[in-house]
Amino acid sequence: MKVQDVLMVKGQVVETIRPDAKVLIAVHRMRMQNVGALVVSRDGERVEGVLSERDVVRGLTRHGAGLLDMGVVAVMSRAVPVCSPADSLVAVMAQMTRSRHRHVPVVDGDGRLCGIVSIGDVVKHRLADMELETSVLRDAYLTHH
Repeated sequence: MKVQDVLMVKGQVVETIRPDAKVLIAVHRMRMQNVGALVVSRDGERVEGVLSERDVVRGLTRHGAGLLDMGVVAVMSRAVPVCSPADSLVAVMAQMTRSRHRHVPVVDGDGRLCGIVSIGDVVKHRLADMELETSVLRDAYLTHH
């Protein structure tokens, strides 16, 4: 299964936020959109980083409540992995594990943002794959015995 298969199911809408936006605004946006991360981008196309719930928690321990008035750029993850729609879910899962990022922006051949996959998306689709495989194997076994 490929990243594009996940995007066909979940859609290609990506919640983005500007790097100069206040963390408080970002936290409200995450809650209202029910997402665990926002892609940081000035233009909505180029990935500059990702702000995750984990980044906010780390920022709170470092800066205290003053974090909420700071810009997203102060606490966002900068060196975030990205993937393409043609990448396999297995490869993205490995990338998430290596980099310890739970959200991976999807970019097209020109480097433009065209989706995002989360660890939840990957697990959901891998489980569906495994259930299908189990069903096919069970049917094949029952047919031959």
